[in-house]
Amino acid sequence: MVERYARPEVASHAATHPARTPTRKELSIDAAIAVAVFAASLGLLAAGSDFQEGSGDVDALGLVLTGLASLPLVARRVVPLPVFVATALASSALIATAQPAGPPLGPTLALYWLAASPDESRGNTRVTLAIVAALLTVHVAASGVGADRFPAPELLFGVLVWGGAWLAGDRTRLRQERMAELEERARRAERDAERERRLAAAEERSRIARDLHDSAGHAINVILVHAGLGRIQSEADAAKAREAFETIEQVARETVTEIDQLVGALRENPSAEGGDVEPPAGLAALDSLVARYRATGMEVATRVRGDRRPLSPAVDTGAYRILQEALTNATRHGAGSVQVEVAFEESALDLTVVNPLPRDRVEHGQGNGHGLTGMRERATLLGGSLEVGAHDERFRVHARLPANGQK
Repeated sequence: MVERYARPEVASHAATHPARTPTRKELSIDAAIAVAVFAASLGLLAAGSDFQEGSGDVDALGLVLTGLASLPLVARRVVPLPVFVATALASSALIATAQPAGPPLGPTLALYWLAASPDESRGNTRVTLAIVAALLTVHVAASGVGADRFPAPELLFGVLVWGGAWLAGDRTRLRQERMAELEERARRAERDAERERRLAAAEERSRIARDLHDSAGHAINVILVHAGLGRIQSEADAAKAREAFETIEQVARETVTEIDQLVGALRENPSAEGGDVEPPAGLAALDSLVARYRATGMEVATRVRGDRRPLSPAVDTGAYRILQEALTNATRHGAGSVQVEVAFEESALDLTVVNPLPRDRVEHGQGNGHGLTGMRERATLLGGSLEVGAHDERFRVHARLPANGQK
């Protein structure tokens, strides 16, 4: 995933790289433009100039020079600088021999496209401008030679026309580069948004997996204990056996509903209606959670210190899940009793669950199962901490969570 989304500079370089072959459609358009400029230049050549009597005749040399001053435009996308040089030199030769009317169309358009082309295709800007200035000088000098006088009007006109063509092309290039940059930024933002969406989806799936483990583990443990109690009491005390079976039924129904929600949220279409998972109960359901374990015969002592106050939904849910998993572990691996303490401090919530260990588990009290891993991940995601371990034949789970979640 990192390689997929962490290479925007490659796309940016490709967006401005000039080395590409023009498409057939682009070549057709450029060929049509070159032919149109050639036809218009022939018209200007036929119109002649007021500076030369008898001008207007189109001879073979004028036809060839007009073609060289216009038809190379077909290659203006591939080699814009050579195209400008070729058209400018041919136009200079033409104006020195035939004096056509009007501005030199071929070199002017070639200069515009040269200025509009990316920097990579036209070389160093200073060198390019020096070439343009030199060719302008040649063109003006050729005009003076053809008219047999100092070409002051032609000089002014050439500076205005070619200068305007260069400025217009340069502004076009800058606008295209800005548009390409904005498009690349939009693509990059879209890639980043997609990456964030995938990361958020992965985190949400991890959370759902933890919830599924906690919910199923808790339910199976409660069902197992009550099933054993019901079996034992089925003959001695039918009322207690019936109560145990009712608890099993209730827990099973609740768990099936919650698993359905969790599995539905894991489907590929997260935007489908009903895909959101209803958050589990928070610390307000602690008494009912403890009552289930007490109904199995387990001694559960609870203590709440500090003033109860509203917690953020994430902390409230996380605290409930940590206590649920700690009680499940105490039931599976403990010696029949457990002490639960919930402390509301000024800026944090402290959770402590302590249970004695059977003799055969004293040496193996430090656990590393999925339940403990899930509790540790929950605490870490909320900006808190979790400590677990055995000491003096007792197993202790201690979690400290920020009151309002991770800062």
